[in-house]
Amino acid sequence: MSLFTNPNRIPENYGLKIAGGLIAFFLIMKVAGLAHIYELRFLNVIIQVGGIYFALKKFRETHDQHMNYFRALVTGVATGAVSSVIFALFLFIYLSVDPGFMQDIITNEPMGRYLNPYITSFMVALEGLFSGLLFTFIIINYVNTDDVNEPQGESN
Repeated sequence: MSLFTNPNRIPENYGLKIAGGLIAFFLIMKVAGLAHIYELRFLNVIIQVGGIYFALKKFRETHDQHMNYFRALVTGVATGAVSSVIFALFLFIYLSVDPGFMQDIITNEPMGRYLNPYITSFMVALEGLFSGLLFTFIIINYVNTDDVNEPQGESN
């Protein structure tokens, strides 16, 4: 089985897809001359929420329509973590190759003088990880998860 068909590799599969979407969106904004508008990063939310939702949906499909709450939480957070780390690695490479963009961030951000490609990439990874956790928590409260089983070992 490949990474894209293995039901046990859903976080890696969808994490790569989300990271690809984030990278494509970043490059489109850069080519369009809109990369300096940092508020457009809010649109990354749509990419990440959509990817996590479809990862959870795929998990449910590949596991006989069963998904308990904890397993959904782990799958969603892992998907967000994979995508965030890959995007942060891309961003680190990009900021190292294009020092003009890094200088633009330093100039325009309030704490910019303390930033470098390492810290900026780490902050993006951390932001993505916690965003993935938050979005997963919100999504799994709207996605049907299995009911909690009856307590085991108790007599009536």
